[in-house]
Amino acid sequence: MDNFNFKSRYDFNDLCGIMKVLRAPGGCPWDREQTHESIKKSLIEETYEVIEAINKDDKTLLCEELGDVLLQVVFHAEMEREEGTFNIDDVCDGICKKLIERHPHVFSSDSADTPQEVLVKWDDIKRKSKGQKTQGDSMQAVPLELPALMRAQKLQSKARKAGFDWDKADGAFEALRSEICELEEAYRSNQADDIEDEFGDVLFSAVNVSRFLGVDSEEALTKASNKFLKRYLIVEKLAAERKINMKETPIEELDKLWNEAKQIIKSN
Repeated sequence: MDNFNFKSRYDFNDLCGIMKVLRAPGGCPWDREQTHESIKKSLIEETYEVIEAINKDDKTLLCEELGDVLLQVVFHAEMEREEGTFNIDDVCDGICKKLIERHPHVFSSDSADTPQEVLVKWDDIKRKSKGQKTQGDSMQAVPLELPALMRAQKLQSKARKAGFDWDKADGAFEALRSEICELEEAYRSNQADDIEDEFGDVLFSAVNVSRFLGVDSEEALTKASNKFLKRYLIVEKLAAERKINMKETPIEELDKLWNEAKQIIKSN
């Protein structure tokens, strides 16, 4: 344990060694009792914090958050080393072999001159390596755990590769309008199950439109949520300054504050 104290700089091997010490008898009680299940959400949280650092263009924060993600990888690998199934070297070996296999235009005699060609070859090699014979097999492999909008967009993109897609955005727009009408009908009939089902279809169709527009639906909704929050905070401030009780004020009046907030943001 003393070997890890007072070093001026640590490396990947040190990280793996520290994790072994933490998980070993006499190590940290908290680290020792963790399982894949107990810390799986930490990996998601740390990944989103990396995204936050990228969005902020904060290199110092990015370095720190990447370290937190790396810790999660080492943590999970150490648990399996203890069980004798695999270790961090096996993880590194696997990803290195995958990169070499899926870049034949770099590591062998194959060729790919554009990013699009690279992606086509990557998908083809991936399907073969995973034994996916049809596009349906590839679609079934899209994880259920992905954010819903992201999963919808991936499924639609894979369906397009099999030719199952609209030729133009017009078809996607028409489908979206149709789904909205069906949602309105379900609402008027007051059938809860139908409402949920039709609302899901509206969202799925909206994602389809986003693909044709070249928009990432997950990113677009995040930006829309941020925009809503920014405007709402201004509305709340205006209401407080004018002694307006928002809970007791008709939405039509609050909408005027909303429009005022939009103008304030535009002028800034």
